[in-house]
Amino acid sequence: MTKATRFGRVMTLCAGIAVASAAMAQTAGEAVPDTGLNIPDNMQVFGKVDPNVRKPTAIVNDTVITGTDVDQRVALIMAANPLKISDEDKVRLRTQVLNQLIDEALQIQEAKASDITIPAAQINSSFNGVAKNFQQTPDQFRTYLRKVGSSERSMKRQIEGELAWNGFLRRKVEPSVNVGEEEVQAILARLEASKGTEEYRVNEIYLSATPDRAEQVFASMRQMIEKIQKGEAPFGYFARNFSEATTKSVDGDLGWVRAPQLPESLAKVATTMAAGQIAGPIEVPGGFSLLYLVDKRQVLTADPRDARLALKQLTVNFPAGTTQAQATDRVSAFATAVKQIKGCGDVAKVASALGADVVDRDSILIRELPQALQQIMLQLQIGEATPPFGSAQDGVRALVVCGRDEPRNGELPRADQLQGQIEQQRVNLRAQQMLRDLRRDAIIEYR
Repeated sequence: MTKATRFGRVMTLCAGIAVASAAMAQTAGEAVPDTGLNIPDNMQVFGKVDPNVRKPTAIVNDTVITGTDVDQRVALIMAANPLKISDEDKVRLRTQVLNQLIDEALQIQEAKASDITIPAAQINSSFNGVAKNFQQTPDQFRTYLRKVGSSERSMKRQIEGELAWNGFLRRKVEPSVNVGEEEVQAILARLEASKGTEEYRVNEIYLSATPDRAEQVFASMRQMIEKIQKGEAPFGYFARNFSEATTKSVDGDLGWVRAPQLPESLAKVATTMAAGQIAGPIEVPGGFSLLYLVDKRQVLTADPRDARLALKQLTVNFPAGTTQAQATDRVSAFATAVKQIKGCGDVAKVASALGADVVDRDSILIRELPQALQQIMLQLQIGEATPPFGSAQDGVRALVVCGRDEPRNGELPRADQLQGQIEQQRVNLRAQQMLRDLRRDAIIEYR
């Protein structure tokens, strides 16, 4: 299953917004009741309206979603993915964000209907955890959010939505999802029978398209491919923010699948792709898909890239203002020093001489590394280092192999592991169905 840890949602608005809206609805010439405030009948408002009072973008079962809420969530996404996107993509992104905020409101409402509320202390603790992931204190993270045009409130709403929905699923859905031993054993038997066949790690972006929109959607997806290939944004960014598939929350990741598990049109393409390739738009029922083949392997067959490595990483950063000539000299010195490393016990000494940072990493699968590094790591012996790699912005680095656990051949997953995976898949499917039903039954008023 996915290892991703995602962060979450928060928003509550009071009835005072309705009062403020009613007050602003007065027109010139209306008689103003005697309030003792000496307000003229033919008044004009000078200056800007309080930015904290906005017209709602949508009202979801009495929960108000404002334009500010949408703006702040869009700003957070843009800050996490610093890239240039077209005006058309911005419009599409705002639509996706509004849909996400509507889903969050429905999830929080459904959880509260089952007496599941998230204490403020738990939301604050999760917020502090997100700040730590950004290597910032909570106060620094609040400042950062304001700087990029978002807010602590927007982040906490996201956190609340995710925690509330997970709590609801644990209480209401998970107890009713059971996978029997007989079913597990049947799946293990099918895995054993398929030993040696190829399976594919595939990511997908799906967009629906009616006949009148097919040409427009096709062109839009071609633009996505061009931006991905130019390095303007990763595949996962477009999957997360634009895909209409249920896998959008995990960057479009379908996991490991065999060809018969995919729609016929996708299977034909996937079997001809090389790892790292993108294909599409591919016509599928109801719309089009883009495919990104992350990797492929043979079922229950050992692959050298399944070896687990213990690594030490050395990193040298370039200070602001470093010239090209200075960077070249630094890289050259770094390469010479790394080449002379005599095992992992020598790393600390070399790092000290270079002024480099050292990070230890254990149990890293070779196949989890970028394609270029995979080929290098397969050739290295314990104690050897990679050539330098990196960029002028991120610095230069190298990996030293400190240990290697070779892959085992033909190992079926444990029955309890497989059972847990199937149960989680079914919980996720049930959650998607419930959210679809909540959307269908909700009273949503767009403004």
